[in-house]
Amino acid sequence: MTLSHLKPTVPKCWLFTASGVMWSAVGIMMCATGIGWVANRGLVRGMGLELAGLILAMLFFRWGFGSIAQKNIRRLRRLPDRGCFFAFQAWKSYLIIMVMIALGISLRHSSIPKHVLAVVYTAIGGALILGSFHYYRHLARLMRTASRRRVIP
Repeated sequence: MTLSHLKPTVPKCWLFTASGVMWSAVGIMMCATGIGWVANRGLVRGMGLELAGLILAMLFFRWGFGSIAQKNIRRLRRLPDRGCFFAFQAWKSYLIIMVMIALGISLRHSSIPKHVLAVVYTAIGGALILGSFHYYRHLARLMRTASRRRVIP
């Protein structure tokens, strides 16, 4: 038995699904954490902080996360029809993810006030959620194309 038999291969559409779900799940988790940190600051102050985070999320998406998602989609499109499940992110991205997790843990345990971190967490989480829609849109296009090919003989 070779190592290639141990590689979990899936159709390419699952790579787009995994990327979108991962970006959405992490984004929702970060936004929920941010909301939890400002929940005790009162409705008006909490909403103001979260609104600031959402505005920053749109900017982060526009000038960073959106282009990262598009770049990953282009990379995934170049892969064969069936690929390793873990290829939904580039290997370099796994290293970046580990650094970001370590940074998040460090920030969470730092002396920075939680209401300030809430804005940062909401901004990054919101940008991830917005970026995930690039994957879902591309997945929908793939599914429409696949269904048209099955209908037309």
